[in-house]
Amino acid sequence: MNFRHRGKEEPEINLIPFIDVLLVVLIFLMLSTTYSKFTELKVNLPVADAQRARDYPKEIIVGVGSDGRYTVSGQPVASRDVQSVAAALSTAASGDLQRVIIISADASAAHQSVINVMDAARRVGLQQLTFATQTGRNGAGAASPPAATD
Repeated sequence: MNFRHRGKEEPEINLIPFIDVLLVVLIFLMLSTTYSKFTELKVNLPVADAQRARDYPKEIIVGVGSDGRYTVSGQPVASRDVQSVAAALSTAASGDLQRVIIISADASAAHQSVINVMDAARRVGLQQLTFATQTGRNGAGAASPPAATD
């Protein structure tokens, strides 16, 4: 019988299985995570320049109120649908399809109201659109150059 007292051995921590498990978890997370790139709408906003305001001799000014009401060349449109706006634009254009439409929309107007004006202009055949802008709080209104729409 061997009754010798052996010295107590220090347990060793083996790091290799720990590293293996961490690598497996890392690979699992990399494969299961969806990397979705958030799409951003890159818009070049027009710059309004009050000194460069143009006066178009053949212009039709369409006003869009914050409540969705329309005026065409100062005359209120009876209804808020696209057909009524198209009829008012057709009357204001009086057959001249080279006229420029200046959309002067309220800052709190719904986007759909402006789109309705653009759709009405397309239905009538008017292709030159521009938007009235304002510089600062007390600046004068300015219109950007007309943009042809298709």
